[in-house]
Amino acid sequence: MTKTEVGIAVDWAEREGWNPGLSDGECYYAVDPKTFFAVLLDGRLVGSFSIMVYPGGFAFGGFYILDPEYRGQGIGLAIMERIDRLAGPYNFGIDGVFEMQDRYAAHGFLFSHRNIRYEGLGGGTRPPGLTDVRGVPFDALVRYDARHFPAERPGFLRRWLAQPGATALAVLDNGEVRGYGQVRPCRRGAKIGPLFADTPETAGRIYCGLAAAVPGQPLFLDVPEPNAAGVLLAERHGMVPVFGTARMYSKEIPDLPLDQCYGVTSFETG
Repeated sequence: MTKTEVGIAVDWAEREGWNPGLSDGECYYAVDPKTFFAVLLDGRLVGSFSIMVYPGGFAFGGFYILDPEYRGQGIGLAIMERIDRLAGPYNFGIDGVFEMQDRYAAHGFLFSHRNIRYEGLGGGTRPPGLTDVRGVPFDALVRYDARHFPAERPGFLRRWLAQPGATALAVLDNGEVRGYGQVRPCRRGAKIGPLFADTPETAGRIYCGLAAAVPGQPLFLDVPEPNAAGVLLAERHGMVPVFGTARMYSKEIPDLPLDQCYGVTSFETG
């Protein structure tokens, strides 16, 4: 995809109700322009998909969108077949909408869990004991992130945490990272992602710090459903479920501490 076409795909994502971040497309494209693929029919852009490849044999897919005018004509199946060939060497993760879950399962994807998007309202006071991630050694942050994600992703994090208008906070204990999260501006309101923490108390502190950075704005958090403490965190702050996805993998389900994953980074990159 060209950078202009990526912008169109992000617009489509907004149309689908996914509420992408204002800088998401530019961030992904800057990490690797080869992440995005255009689906053309007689020279016209009719669909899109992305495959972000991480170190260690893991990849994640997103932006699987087909122009509504061209649905039901077999083009979606052709896209899936092309994705199979491109992603074949990797353990390939996706966040699929619930209505597509059975189709992905029939295609061989393994169901891991549901992610539930909660909506609330930003505001409140930033608690003490939070550190801007710019004051955290980057290598330590990458190591901590990799405990909660199937691969180390330094190139991605370097771009992701530098998005315009974003706030990223961490909790340190004797110099060790015990949790971190980021909130970024979106087409509507702001979205937290990721939010990883060792304990519910740490997650709550980080959440409050991020919410305080976007007062009065609609605030979204994508919580892995198996994390009961994460669900309680969202509910305690008056958030309500508005959307969801099925996390699925093509080869094997990674052994991740979902009880420490309070917020998915993004539905497009994992």
